[in-house]
Amino acid sequence: MKNNIIPPDSASLKAIRGMSLSFTADPFLNPQDKCYTLIEDALIVMSEGRILDIGNYAELAPRYPGLTNITRYDDALIIPGLIDCHAHYVQSPMIASCGDTLLEWLERYTFPTESKFRSKDFAAAAARQWFGAVLSQGTTTANVFATTFAESVDAFFEESERYNTRMICGKVLQDRNLPPSLRDASAEESVELAESLMKKWHGRGRQLYAVIPRFAPTSTPRQLELAGRLYGAHVGEGVYLHTHLDEAEGEIEWVKELFPECRTYTDVYRRYGLLGKRSVMAHCCVVEEEEWRMLHDFGCGVAHCPSSNLFLGDGEFRYWEAKQADRPLNVGMATDVGGGTNFSVLRQLGEAYKVAMLQGRNLDAVRSLFLATRGGAETLRLADRIGSLEPGMEADIAVIDLAPDEFTAWRMQFCEDIFQRLFVLTTLGSDRMIRATYVAGERVFNRER
Repeated sequence: MKNNIIPPDSASLKAIRGMSLSFTADPFLNPQDKCYTLIEDALIVMSEGRILDIGNYAELAPRYPGLTNITRYDDALIIPGLIDCHAHYVQSPMIASCGDTLLEWLERYTFPTESKFRSKDFAAAAARQWFGAVLSQGTTTANVFATTFAESVDAFFEESERYNTRMICGKVLQDRNLPPSLRDASAEESVELAESLMKKWHGRGRQLYAVIPRFAPTSTPRQLELAGRLYGAHVGEGVYLHTHLDEAEGEIEWVKELFPECRTYTDVYRRYGLLGKRSVMAHCCVVEEEEWRMLHDFGCGVAHCPSSNLFLGDGEFRYWEAKQADRPLNVGMATDVGGGTNFSVLRQLGEAYKVAMLQGRNLDAVRSLFLATRGGAETLRLADRIGSLEPGMEADIAVIDLAPDEFTAWRMQFCEDIFQRLFVLTTLGSDRMIRATYVAGERVFNRER
């Protein structure tokens, strides 16, 4: 795509140069070779936090004779900033904790850890660590759980403002089946606090708010009802609903016991007004056809959390069911830290391949990288702002190193195209895959420094 409008002061522009890849359509639903734009030697021109222009360097550079601030990335691939559709920054202190079942793991590690986030200092320290970790892995947008306390929400958004990242977060609503140290005092007070935080943070700079019932078993019917009202009143303003759904068999059986009047787990959320076009459901591993159709009909998005599912031994996500052609859903990739075992969306792609192979399917690099970029943006209803390298889009960008170490550089000589190289990278899972990360046109991570 081309943009012929040149600001009067070309000296104020900045640009990056190198091979670029950006998706234009969903490769799960269309011929793969029609779904992306690959430019071998691209120039990406940025101004005031957005992409001003992108194209072949030899064709584009003459249009900007005053442009001298160009950073070149050789043996690299420039992509849109990676998108993490489900994560718990408050679980960073307990990542890689040995567990048993999902529910036992929550009781033993998660709830005691999240109880510490009543302290603003503790929350701020965790937020600093989380942002440093994800930015170093090329993630520029994430859909994130805080926890019960306002301090956990404020700490997250304050750190996000410092980097100017586009993030989604919110207070977690949970008023039963948790330790007293983490439990909301009442349904009414919890939703009032969520609403006050929403008014404080939603739309402030690049920050976005989500109404977050943890999952159906930890909210009373009254809390779910009030959460649905809050979401319904503000979804038109870009507010999200974020929760867990159909992660594990034991969880599903518990939901059936608590909500016997509902046909399915998804039906619980429907009954309380929690399904909509900005509802994002994490996991969705053990889903009935009736539920897939309901999620599709309401326009919900789904977050695939592969390393978490493997680590906790939960269900196995079936992307071919989620993407069924007669009722496809928007699907994005997610780290789900701390059930997930790393902060890298690219490493999740390697785990997603394994989850699919366990069920006799495969997931190639074209489709998986789509999930990590434009697919994630579509899931979060942000594809008009992030997830693609096009003029007018926010300049959130990741630079992948195609030879992050000596062995990988040697291995790459046996690859035939860029997608084979990407598959090697995500399978080997080097922690050095990202060379640089840009947020709104500013480089916030540089591996060489």
